[in-house]
Amino acid sequence: MRPRLWQPVPADDAAAARLEGALGLDPVIARLLVQRGLADPDAAHRFLHPSIEHLHDPYALTGVRAAVDRLLTAIERQELVAIHGDYDVDGITSTVMLRRALELLGGRVSHFIPERLRDGYGLQVAAIDRLHAEGVRLVVSVDCGIRSLDAGRRARELGMDLIVTDHHEPEGELPAALAVINPKRHDCGYPEKMLAGVGVTLKIVQALCLERGRQHWLPGFLKLAALGTLADVVPLTGENRVIAHLGLAGLSSPRHTAGLRALLESAELQGRRVDAYHVSFVLAPRINAAGRMSSPDVAARLLLACDEAQLPEARTLAQQLHEENRRRQEEEAAILAAARRLVDSDPDIGAHNVLVVSGQGWHRGVVGIVASKLVDAYCRPAVVIAVDGDTAHGSCRSIPGFDMLGALERCADLFERFGGHRQAAGLTMEAARVPELRRRLAAWANEVLGPDDLRPRLRIDSPLRLGAIGPAFVRDLARLAPFGMGNARPVFATYGAEVSAGPTLLKERHLCLSVAQDGRVFRAIAWRAAEHLDLVAAHRRGLDLAYTLEENTYRGESSLELRLEDLRGAPVPAAATAADAASPADARVE
Repeated sequence: MRPRLWQPVPADDAAAARLEGALGLDPVIARLLVQRGLADPDAAHRFLHPSIEHLHDPYALTGVRAAVDRLLTAIERQELVAIHGDYDVDGITSTVMLRRALELLGGRVSHFIPERLRDGYGLQVAAIDRLHAEGVRLVVSVDCGIRSLDAGRRARELGMDLIVTDHHEPEGELPAALAVINPKRHDCGYPEKMLAGVGVTLKIVQALCLERGRQHWLPGFLKLAALGTLADVVPLTGENRVIAHLGLAGLSSPRHTAGLRALLESAELQGRRVDAYHVSFVLAPRINAAGRMSSPDVAARLLLACDEAQLPEARTLAQQLHEENRRRQEEEAAILAAARRLVDSDPDIGAHNVLVVSGQGWHRGVVGIVASKLVDAYCRPAVVIAVDGDTAHGSCRSIPGFDMLGALERCADLFERFGGHRQAAGLTMEAARVPELRRRLAAWANEVLGPDDLRPRLRIDSPLRLGAIGPAFVRDLARLAPFGMGNARPVFATYGAEVSAGPTLLKERHLCLSVAQDGRVFRAIAWRAAEHLDLVAAHRRGLDLAYTLEENTYRGESSLELRLEDLRGAPVPAAATAADAASPADARVE
């Protein structure tokens, strides 16, 4: 746990008071809603009570009508339709969802998901040729294809129909396709621009269900949509919030297809309430591990397993994902340790405002995760490069004050390929030119980033006394979930809490204590914060705490606890100091 600059988030107190009165909310919850731009009571009520009726009309999305008409024709004619996906959770869930919907409607469907190391990213000409040779005459891309101009032209040359569904930024020219469905098209007036790829796919499925009177299927598909939406870290507002909220409710129910059941069982989540944390840090890594470490088709086959008779096979596939994820964790830990040694021991790497590390034989599937962890550890932009012979593949992650894509554009002459956005990017280059990239990026980062840019900051949503954490507050706070990008889990600050028990160390790394204020006592956990043991012991009479509220379940019993983001000694009032000086015996007893 690194000390951080606490930054309180302002709020319109008058607007919060009006919202509190209109909806009967706890005042702190009303403040949080106003901070999220939900001062209007109707908008706040809609946010707090997501419903399937809140899903927008799918036909408001440009191209959906043409796509659905063509898919229904293919079903009637029994044409072979191929779904072309992507190898991450968003792409895999999109592929499974659309294939399952078309099969339920009687269609003949296959799918193709490229393998990261063999096929590369996106819809490629080679894949079009392969699918054409297999007798496919209609291809639907999901979570990819918006920039695949060559593949679009090849499909047209071969007389194949192509439907592109994607959510990535389009270029000036769209692919040659029967329909191009992307809410980010400049000529698309769809109200939700920030759908994940699986969210765009869901709109196709929703339209198909409407056309065939199968709207009751949607809750089942929302489970897959929630997995992809949460894994792709899109803003959890608007329609994305509806998808995530309803999908998590479905994942928390006891009934599932064989594949989902096996996945939940392997993660020890079957029969439990599944929340956004479980998806992002337990389920999604298992699904992603297939694309990172072996073949994404392992995850697709698992999620396509529907019948109870397929449960034994599904459990085998789920166990395979579990093992691939364990192997991914081992690779990641080894590369992260090697990267940190380079940063800490080599001034040419660690002394600059951007970190560029590389290693021969590093696994390309995990360098993006390692880059993110370096950013967290050092509060600096990071580029992690896997060297394979003469070729280097890198993943880049950034901090808010540094435009990573802009920095790469200044070095464009070094790359064979590169792309991404301000906060994340990827690159391919000659391995021999990595030192030059390090020098040029470091020169630019040292020029544009100052000490304040590199100081870690902690957002404080609201002050909160421990005595205010009652049943109504906890109930209303739960209604703000699911938390994620665009709807971050609130961070509260309690000032001057007393330590009533502890501190103790858990596994020699984590800090555990109990804190009290206003007659209320809560258990508090600070992960990887053993170095703060002396600070807590020295400030038992007054600690300032920054934390999130989490439900902890142990042996069937649930309790609310504080997950500490930061802590610091509270200023001691002069009266207390005088009293302590006059009563040394009392101080020794305590």
